[in-house]
Amino acid sequence: MHVVSLRIITADIKASVHFFEKATGTTATWLTDDFAEIVTSSITLAIASTRTLAFFGEDVAQAAANKSVIIEFLVEHVDAEYERIKELTNDIVQKPTTMPWGNRSLLFRDPDGNLINFFTPVSPEAVKKFA
Repeated sequence: MHVVSLRIITADIKASVHFFEKATGTTATWLTDDFAEIVTSSITLAIASTRTLAFFGEDVAQAAANKSVIIEFLVEHVDAEYERIKELTNDIVQKPTTMPWGNRSLLFRDPDGNLINFFTPVSPEAVKKFA
């Protein structure tokens, strides 16, 4: 089994897609006006408007209600990414900080309030894990 996609449901798809294009440096592919994908080498970030919920049942998901998931991106230089990201959002939760498990981490929120973590392994163990 492979995790291949993570989908964000949003009430403002254009703002969300624009944010993630800028954050990841990747251009989204729009499949419909209500669904776009940002494809990386490891996973696809799907972004869908709340209108797509009609296909699954109106109450299966709620935009801007996440309080338990962090979307994480492995980046080459988290401190350099911080300089770029702080121009994109004022919602920085944690400036680059070295965590006890060996990653240097930047935590911020997307336009819907979802937590995003950009991290760079810095300890020998973490570097080996992600090599």
